[in-house]
Amino acid sequence: MLRSAILGWDEAVRGVFGEGRLERIAALTDLGPVGVLRETLDDHHDALAEVEVLFGTWQIPALSPEDLDRMPRLRALFYAASSVQRFARPLLARGVEIYSGYRANGRCVAEMTLGQILLAAKGWFQNARDARLGKEPWHEAFRGPGLFDLPVAILGAGAAGRAVIDLLRPFRCSLLVFDPFLTEADAAALGVTRVSLADAFARGRVVSNHLADKPETRGLLDGPRFADLPEKATFMNTGRPGTVNHEDLAEVFAARPDLTALLDVVETVAPETRARLDALPNVWITTHIAGTIGRERLALGDEAIRQFEIWQGGGVPEGRVTEAMLATMA
Repeated sequence: MLRSAILGWDEAVRGVFGEGRLERIAALTDLGPVGVLRETLDDHHDALAEVEVLFGTWQIPALSPEDLDRMPRLRALFYAASSVQRFARPLLARGVEIYSGYRANGRCVAEMTLGQILLAAKGWFQNARDARLGKEPWHEAFRGPGLFDLPVAILGAGAAGRAVIDLLRPFRCSLLVFDPFLTEADAAALGVTRVSLADAFARGRVVSNHLADKPETRGLLDGPRFADLPEKATFMNTGRPGTVNHEDLAEVFAARPDLTALLDVVETVAPETRARLDALPNVWITTHIAGTIGRERLALGDEAIRQFEIWQGGGVPEGRVTEAMLATMA
């Protein structure tokens, strides 16, 4: 039986591998230490030296070459969360296979995104604001165009973006996709129209951002893009905050109260900019709830276990991360 261990923040480990999942791993492997962090690596030196398989989740320590020297038998990591950018490269350089739960996490992001797109198409956010202000007569409150044949622009066709596209299929909207890595053949297979970033903002009545945060995308969504949004359009960000120039967003949305912004990721925004955004009635901010939260985290544990069982049986599960993929992943 393969020797295993679980890396990550103890509370996250309990949330992801709770309700029998930890016991399932213990039945499938010879499970060693659970909830190992950077500061406790040395405490488990002897046990980790025998480990062949790691499971991990949030706050997994980034293993250095020296750490990996102490794990000579390590073959694979099954990561029950999404982004592996922080720790993947040293593992891949040693030939350790990495399997990520980014598809399961992307599904949760997509479900919240779908809900917001449906509400945006109905004009819910502007309508609620008008209703709160006592717009009379009631039918003068803003109403959206509805989703049928509505141009909806998706920025980024990674796991989350593609999951959004899949969920939107029954609603018969017009899907526009910007992604520099998306080919015309890929777009045709997805049933979407491949567009430039400028076209995505100029045509999309709803624009949903799922771009990876890379040096080349940092601040890519800026003032000229937001100024090009159609009248009464909605911009949504459940992706990475670094792709958005929030200072520009605050300026444009202050000047154009017809627009609506739904921002789920603002943790890196400067305090003075955040204060400006908070003061705008057409900007709605949530606290990074689009990803897996609460009971949704159990789906990540299920995915890691499913991937392990396929791998143990000699297969290659979906979710394998390669060096080449890191260039396109968030």
